[in-house]
This record gives sequence, C-alpha cells and structure tokens, in this order.
Amino acid sequence: MKTPVVTTVLFIAVCLGGGLLIGINNIPGAWYQSLVKPSFNPPNWIFAPAWSILYVLIGIAGARTWLFARRSPAMALWGLQLVLNFLWSPLFFGLQRPSLALLVILPLLLVILAFITLVWNRDRPSALCFLPYAAWVAFASLLNASIMALN
Repeated sequence: MKTPVVTTVLFIAVCLGGGLLIGINNIPGAWYQSLVKPSFNPPNWIFAPAWSILYVLIGIAGARTWLFARRSPAMALWGLQLVLNFLWSPLFFGLQRPSLALLVILPLLLVILAFITLVWNRDRPSALCFLPYAAWVAFASLLNASIMALN
C-alpha cells in the first residue's frame, strides 16, 4: 500500500503531467491571436502558472478522495472533472471549436460544483482545494462564451 505522500505526489504528477501534455499539443497559435476577445481577457502569460497551481490543488483533492473514499461518488466526480478538463483545450485550441469547448466547460463547472457540495462536510480540505478551480472555470466559461459571441 502506498503512503499518503506517495499517493499525493502521483495524483499531482498525473494532473500536472496531463495538463502539460495537453498544453504542449494545443498551443494557442495564430488562430487564437486573430480572435476578437473581450476586454476582461487576461494576458496569455497568466494561464500556465494559474493552471499549474490549479492542477496541484486538483491533485491534492484527488489523492485525499482516493485515500478516504476510493469507491465513492466523489471519486467518480473527481475522475469525470479531469476528463472534461483535459478535453477542453483540444476542442478549443486544437479543433478551433469554441462552441464545442463551451459544451464541455459548462458541464465541467457543474461537476466541480457537485464535487465541492458532495465533499464539503466529509472532507473540507478537498472542497477548499476545488474553490479556486470553480472560480477559474466559471471565469473561463464566461471567457469561452464571450469569445464565441464576438467571433
């Protein structure tokens, strides 16, 4: 049996590694630069550090859920959010389909909120790890919808 530290490191590595792989293979290029963006669009340099921090928090929450409730609805929600998270960039940047990406990011936000609600009373640290993630994905959803509307 793995120790909690090893489990946590593995979960963080999966989240960061997966995010890095997807980011490297779906770099915003000339197409993204040519899009009309809303006034609240953050500078491009903010995305990598923001997602790195979020992936660490997502990994911590996943490890805690795995250690305390491996076969639970919370773990299923955690897995589902990661799948939806990893689908967004290939749809938005890879296929250049903001409309399809929006159809993924909105359910992603709902799954994140469901995870927070489900674990709030049982594992508050995991729920708290997901609060900045929920805020960022809510903002990203608005950004995605705005880009879609402006283009």
